[in-house]
Amino acid sequence: MEYGDLICERYSVRKFSSQKVEQEKVAAILEAGRTAPTAVNYQPQRILVLDSEDSLEKLKSVTPYHFHAPLAILVCYDAAVSWKRSYDGKDMGEVDASIVATHMMLAATNLGLGSTWVGHFDPDKIKTAFALPENIIPVALFPMGYPAETSVPHANHGKRFDLGVTTFRNSF
Repeated sequence: MEYGDLICERYSVRKFSSQKVEQEKVAAILEAGRTAPTAVNYQPQRILVLDSEDSLEKLKSVTPYHFHAPLAILVCYDAAVSWKRSYDGKDMGEVDASIVATHMMLAATNLGLGSTWVGHFDPDKIKTAFALPENIIPVALFPMGYPAETSVPHANHGKRFDLGVTTFRNSF
């Protein structure tokens, strides 16, 4: 799919079929995340693939927004590895994880899969449920799979501000 079409066609899927995602597609999605740019190329992303019955049940215990997907990808970063900006100590791990997550989300769409970005979860519950070390910080959760036949974009999906609202040129 052409990039322009891909970014316009992708939407948040909240209804999935029960069809399992093939491992080669999971591998391609993970590869898209692996090749994403990160600050100073420190690559602090840490990805959990949740596709077993046990891990998907654990997921249901930490967020109501699992949408019964047959696969979920939890994007985290390692705070012990992520680059910190020298001026103010800002940890760029969350930015890096978001870039990685976006690459994976678009790769999934390109492979005919659907996903939705879930940020509504308790990070401490995630850490406990999946036995994550203290330095691993959850950023985004992606329920993922083949969209159900009844899955459609939300009514607001195509609504966007004009560029003049969001873009400034030498105006400050």
